[in-house]
Amino acid sequence: MPPAMTQRRDERPDGPAHLPAAPLRRLVGRLRRLDPAVRGMLWAMSAGAVFSVLNALLRTLAMQLDPMQTQFLRYVFGCVVLLPLVLRGGVAAYLPRRIGGQFARGFVHTVGLGLWFTALPHVPMADMTALSFTGPIFLMIGAFLFFREPMRWDRWAAALAGFAGVLLVVGPRLSGEGGHYHLVMLLASPVFAASVLLTKSLTRNESAGVIVVWQAITVSVFSLPLALGNWQPVSGWQWAGFAACGVLGSVGNYCQTRALHVTDVSATQPVRFLDLVWASVLGWLMFADIPGINAIAGGLVIGVATLWIARREAGQGGRRG
Repeated sequence: MPPAMTQRRDERPDGPAHLPAAPLRRLVGRLRRLDPAVRGMLWAMSAGAVFSVLNALLRTLAMQLDPMQTQFLRYVFGCVVLLPLVLRGGVAAYLPRRIGGQFARGFVHTVGLGLWFTALPHVPMADMTALSFTGPIFLMIGAFLFFREPMRWDRWAAALAGFAGVLLVVGPRLSGEGGHYHLVMLLASPVFAASVLLTKSLTRNESAGVIVVWQAITVSVFSLPLALGNWQPVSGWQWAGFAACGVLGSVGNYCQTRALHVTDVSATQPVRFLDLVWASVLGWLMFADIPGINAIAGGLVIGVATLWIARREAGQGGRRG
């Protein structure tokens, strides 16, 4: 790598010199000495826990306000939360090397979010999480279609098992009122998978901090026209909720991006099992949602298929340092 490029990457604001406290810098130093796959799983586990709390809070807000307004304000507050970090690290350090890639990823992510927020008030959290387990399956299919990665028999078997699990979750709901919202949320999964593939591509040239900042900016820009269509007054408690969402979303996205940066996607998938646990507990505590046997069984089928293919992929030796 040329010296100029090396210097610029070192100036990126995700290194320990830019962290606010010495204990946090020491913690990051210890984490960096761990095996890359272990670090990736820890980052992914942290992201799952944070996103579970964020989803519960967003579901509360989306049940009170228009879903598109909820989507816009969630990312606007993400920008507000990130602004001090940008100013502290210097605006130049957050200028992307691939501005077109940032906006393409932001547009795709906005489409997925639009589908997800539309369904969010109508789908129990356990069902939502079980359907999100299809993400890795769509990731494999997307990698085959767009990056020509080989789709071996085991990948097809995992995909078929994953879709069988989806039918367990979605099938019984279709006969009930509002069951089509499960299909809307399912449709968001391949769109989010495309966003993850774009993010993985961006990590080759961009730091995690730059990707998180520009996701907040681009999604806010693309979501604004959708939010203005049915704007509703926002109460003080709701503003506070969006502020909390800004913090949680930024932390969760950073953890997820770091997981993608240090190891392959397949290595982080086993910890996704925990997401169903967090979502079930929060759904019961906050919304009195009792997870149905179909959601649990379907989530387990999808999760087992994902874990199985993740272990096989790890056995193929595909891992970044």
